[in-house]
Parts: sequence; structure tokens; C-alpha cells
Amino acid sequence: MSKFTFIDLFAGIGGFHQAMKSLGGKCVFVCENDEQCVETYKKNYDIKEIYGNIRNINPIKDVPNFDCLCAGFPCQSFSKAGLRKGFKDEQRGDLFDYIIKILKDHQEAKFIILENVRNLADDEDNWKHIKEELMKLNFFITEEPIILSPSDFGIPQVRERVYILGIRKDLRDIAKLKNGYIHISDLHLEKQMKKCGSKAALSILDNKKGNISTLTDEQVEMLGAWEEFRNQCLAESIGSPVWLHYFGTDFEDDKSFYRSCGFYKNKKNRTPEWKQRFITRNRELYKKNKEWIDEWIVRYDMKNRSRIYQKFEWNCRGKCETMHDGIIQFRQSGIRVKAPNSFPSLVAMVNTPIIWDTEIEEFRYITVEEAAKLQSFNANFDFGESKHTAYKQLGNSVNVKVLKILGKALTNLLVEDWEEK
Repeated sequence: MSKFTFIDLFAGIGGFHQAMKSLGGKCVFVCENDEQCVETYKKNYDIKEIYGNIRNINPIKDVPNFDCLCAGFPCQSFSKAGLRKGFKDEQRGDLFDYIIKILKDHQEAKFIILENVRNLADDEDNWKHIKEELMKLNFFITEEPIILSPSDFGIPQVRERVYILGIRKDLRDIAKLKNGYIHISDLHLEKQMKKCGSKAALSILDNKKGNISTLTDEQVEMLGAWEEFRNQCLAESIGSPVWLHYFGTDFEDDKSFYRSCGFYKNKKNRTPEWKQRFITRNRELYKKNKEWIDEWIVRYDMKNRSRIYQKFEWNCRGKCETMHDGIIQFRQSGIRVKAPNSFPSLVAMVNTPIIWDTEIEEFRYITVEEAAKLQSFNANFDFGESKHTAYKQLGNSVNVKVLKILGKALTNLLVEDWEEK
């Protein structure tokens, strides 16, 4: 389609808007409840009115006719970070139903593009509910959730998301879709797929850095401490992660230590195998290097540090010689270092990745502009003055390039012959 209209529900800062506009779409309706996102949205798009709470929308009076419904509906009900109550979540579990209400009153809609967290696909009941409700409205949809990451298309960010696509049945001959569903093979996405190189993450770093943020003295000290630990104790040999409180520094005998951390091998209270290995490896690492580790703990006052600094994960075996070569995050699970082929998923908790900047010879957080590249946002996008807010909004956003690829593939289902296209 050269021209079409779309509505942007749960719009965030407009990732869907950028993707659909680049395909020739015109936005005719926006709904977003977060005031900061609304402010950012209005700065960047020619939209005068943005509706707030979707529960207050009248589908007939408020929503104009449209061709494509886009929605990155709230993921907290399905995310690992939440309680994963799904549609049973009393606060957010009903929001998908408002998408259905709008579609019921707008039978002119031709296409649906929905996005949510990877975990949505793990619950068969959640997926069954979505599939059945959309199929009742006369749409062919994806038989299975389509799970894709920007890294599948050469964008150096691992960020698996579920995408649900739909096309109105009268627009597509059922004979053209195997067993009446859209399959990932029907979308011919392989033409766009591209692997990330071993140092692809470094390609998004900006030489024209603006207001950068470096680390605190304590953060720098802790990175140095764990680099020293890794070099001395060969942490790679036991795998990751390394947790100080599983060393058992206060216990001379193993039996007392294992009892203290709830380690059981009996059938009634058996500790899972993975946790047995995890605790045992940390204990053995400590016993093998006890004299050096005891001195290291005292020298860096490790027992009085935050738990974040007492945990370490080295996830780039054979791909990085030092921390300077990797991508670092300070997470609740500890200090994590991974290989530079891709960045970890940007998240709304502002868990911003850290790199070693060879120009200033310091560790620093990636900039807002660099984070925007990971979400394929326009280079001139205005996030406002607050970096904290910008990181949060990008962590909550959709990837523009992935949506552009999916949007084009979906509308191309109208084409009878792919070879001629």
C-alpha cells in the first residue's frame, strides 16, 4: 500500500508511528496515558490531540476510520519483572480487551500489528485468548507468536519480543495462507535477516559525543577489583556467576557451610541440580584460592559493599581479554560483562549499558543518542533534557526497524505473486 491510515494505541514515544510513517502511513489517532511520553510524542510528531486512558475512549465517537491498528499494549502483566498474572491482572490484564472493542466498532480495519514481551508466548492460555478474540473479528492472524529480536536484522541489541500480525480475511484468499493462518514463512523475513558481527555493538558508538555520563569512583573501583579477581582466580574455569556469599568464608568445614545456605540432597528437600552446581563451584573456587581471596576481600572491603558489587558474571569467554573489551551492566544480579557482538535489551528500569571509551580512557554509559540507535529511532528525535527519562522511554519502546520490516511484510500479503514482487 502506498498510502494508508493507522492508529497508535499505548503509543509510548511513537516507535510504531515512525515505522508506519516511513511506509507511507498517516496517523489519525493516538492514545497514551503516560504524561512524559505524551510530552515527548508531541515534540516529535504533528499530532495535536493525544487521548489518555484507553478505558475512557468511545470507539465510535473518538476513533476515526483507519486501515491499520498498531498497539504495543502494556507488558507488565506478562513480563518476568512482574507477577505474570496475564489477563487475570486486575489493574492491566483487561487492556487488550479495549483493543478488541475498537476493532469491533471499526470493521473497515485491514491490518493489525501488536507487540509485547517474549513471556507472553510462554503461557498457552494467554496466547489462546488473543488468537480466539482476533479470529472472531474476521482476521487471519499468526498461527504462533512471532518472536524476533533486533539482532536478527543486524541491529546490535538482543531484545526478543512477540509480534502478532493480522489481515482481514476478505483481503487475502484463504488458499494463499496454509491452514488459514499467517506463518512466518509467508512474510519472507529471511530476506531482511542479518547476523551481528563479533564487535557489532561498537558500531553504534558516537564519535561526536555530547553530554556523557561516567562512573562513580566506587563503580570504577569495583570493576578494577573484579578484573583483578578474574585474572588471579581464573573465574572462567567455573563458569558464571561468582557470588561472594556462596564462598562460605566464615566456615571451615563444608558441611556447616552447605547447611547454612539451604543445600540439601535428600529427596524431600532436594536443592535443584543447577543450584547445587552453582553453590559447589563457588565454594570450590574459594577453597582453591582461599589465601588470596581472603586478602582481596579485606583489601576492597567487599563484605561491606552492596550485594550488587558482591556478584560477578563474565559472559564473554574467549571473546574479550579484559573488561575494556566488553559491555558492562550493574544489575541486581551483580556486575555483568558480555561480549561486544550486541547490547543487552534496553529496559525501562534504566539499567543502561557501560562501555570503555578509548578516546577519554574511561568507562561511561552509552549516550541517549547511542541508545536511540539500538531502537532504530530517527537521528533528530528530541527526547528533551532529562537523560533518565529518555533511557526509560527507550527501554519501554518498540524497535522501529523491526516494525517497519513487519509492516511491509504484512501489507505485502495483498500481493498475489511474491516472485513478481
